[in-house]
Amino acid sequence: MAAVVVTALGCLLGAWAWNATTSTEEVLAATNTIHRGEVITADDIRRIRISGDPALEPLPASAYDEIVGQRAALDISAGGLITTESTTDAPMPPEGQSIVGISLTPAQVPALPMHGGDKVRIIVTPAANGDAPNGAPQFTAAEVVDTAIDETTGNTVVNVLVPYADASVLAARAATGNVALILDSGAQ
Repeated sequence: MAAVVVTALGCLLGAWAWNATTSTEEVLAATNTIHRGEVITADDIRRIRISGDPALEPLPASAYDEIVGQRAALDISAGGLITTESTTDAPMPPEGQSIVGISLTPAQVPALPMHGGDKVRIIVTPAANGDAPNGAPQFTAAEVVDTAIDETTGNTVVNVLVPYADASVLAARAATGNVALILDSGAQ
């Protein structure tokens, strides 16, 4: 009888130790890379199980429906955990700012990939007659929201976030095609 009690007690302690060291929780992770500013869709996130770690603060899987439709507040790599800092419901563009789309030929834009949050300057280039416009700032500082390739022209379309007061001047410059984009260091 004592052997049965000892065996049962050993099994219970073993089960408790296994459960304590293998406790998992269901959380949200990115299915593919989600760039800052993009609206998160149901295809962008999934529920996964991970071992609990007090240093990690991922959103629980129960937050799935709340996250779908929000915007990414930062770039989220494929497989990355979704946290409270990962998403925002703030409107895009934020108050006091505008988004301007600029279509650029390969000669007007760096060949490096650009992502949301990258710092750029849009430079005024000379017109066909060789003269740059007078009286206006020679560049506009901006932040990349996203980029896309125009399948018809092959141009890179860069959507940039600028102060509201600079948007109309930049849009007019971009419409002439007399601009170039410089990708600056994020440390500046």
